[in-house]
Amino acid sequence: MLAAMPPTPAPTPEPGEPRVRDRGDACPGALRLHPADDGRLARLRLPAGRLTAHQAEVLADAAETLGDGRISITSRGNAELRGLAEDCGAELASLLAGAGLLPSPTHERVRNIVASPGAGLDGLGHADVQLWARALDTALCAAPRAASLSGRFLFVLDDGRGDVAGLGGDVSLIAGRDGSVRLLLDSRAFLLAAADAVRAALAAALAFLDAAEAAGNGAWRPHELPAAHAPDWAGALARAGIAAEPVPVPPLPVCPPPPPGPLGDRALHVLAPLGRLTAAQLRALLPADEIRLTPWRGAVVVTDPGRLPALEPYGLVTRPGLPSVGVSACTGRPGCAKSLADVRTDAGLVRHGGLPVHYSGCERRCGHPRGTWVDVLATGDDSYLVDGVPTPRTALPEAVTTARTTR
Repeated sequence: MLAAMPPTPAPTPEPGEPRVRDRGDACPGALRLHPADDGRLARLRLPAGRLTAHQAEVLADAAETLGDGRISITSRGNAELRGLAEDCGAELASLLAGAGLLPSPTHERVRNIVASPGAGLDGLGHADVQLWARALDTALCAAPRAASLSGRFLFVLDDGRGDVAGLGGDVSLIAGRDGSVRLLLDSRAFLLAAADAVRAALAAALAFLDAAEAAGNGAWRPHELPAAHAPDWAGALARAGIAAEPVPVPPLPVCPPPPPGPLGDRALHVLAPLGRLTAAQLRALLPADEIRLTPWRGAVVVTDPGRLPALEPYGLVTRPGLPSVGVSACTGRPGCAKSLADVRTDAGLVRHGGLPVHYSGCERRCGHPRGTWVDVLATGDDSYLVDGVPTPRTALPEAVTTARTTR
């Protein structure tokens, strides 16, 4: 467990079958560190983004003692540590395992579970999907075959408010008002009892693995399967003893993320500037009953909302209307060799709020948001495309402001 794990071998396609993926999934994890220009990178899966107070302390300590002192929050609410030394894998794994952050060394990269961060806290939604997330994590880790899922395969658990339903889940559960849940699977949908939600999600994921093995094309996610190898979703649910009614695929519920500030009377919501928390900022969120890192690159903190003003001096985004709300960026230079610019510094030049905006150092656009957003793409040291329009760096603030407020 303490050693870096080898890459997954590429699946072998059947003769005549088109290959979608010609290599194994090399997605980084906590045990499989990824080389970057600023050192090794570890990606820690946090189902529903959940950290206990003790785990938050350990994560902050790991960032300071082994990395560059910061914790990046991903668009799935996971955590990344950067600037790690080549030989720190065993020490990092030991720290994380001791805090309960690595419950299964074989499954640590497949614990990709996003759940409505405000579930159970603000009186909205139809079910506490945070509880579903914990049960699903336990079920995943207990299923040996689930370890074969790609590190990209995503479970989305929406409590019915629509805040995470549109994040592109491979297996999505949408809670209903009447104790029901809609299970969304690629182009299929099923209606079932909420009590069966977790078992249904696991059965669907295993059905995908069966189809991917039969297709032999190295698919990481259901939409990559050839049409002739669609998973037997209905059969998998039936074999699991789950009563599931096929229904038309419904329109996804859509709700914007909550603004930074109080979240009900038991929690608060803050954003991390450009999606990164320093170790000191993470510790500033304590004491707390728990911390939930969010897909919006912030944190829902289960604590007294009256603590918000005390957090602002730490540089956290604690109220709406600030220019940095909705601004994100990839790693950029000097951390990423593919980046053409220091996009994180340039993202700090933004002046006014509006539409989400994402700064990318190259055409991969790593970490970009879903939905409608302003695309700021570096094409050189001093040149960008803002929604496709060539823009010199010196004119970037005005161009981005215009794009955010007039589209």
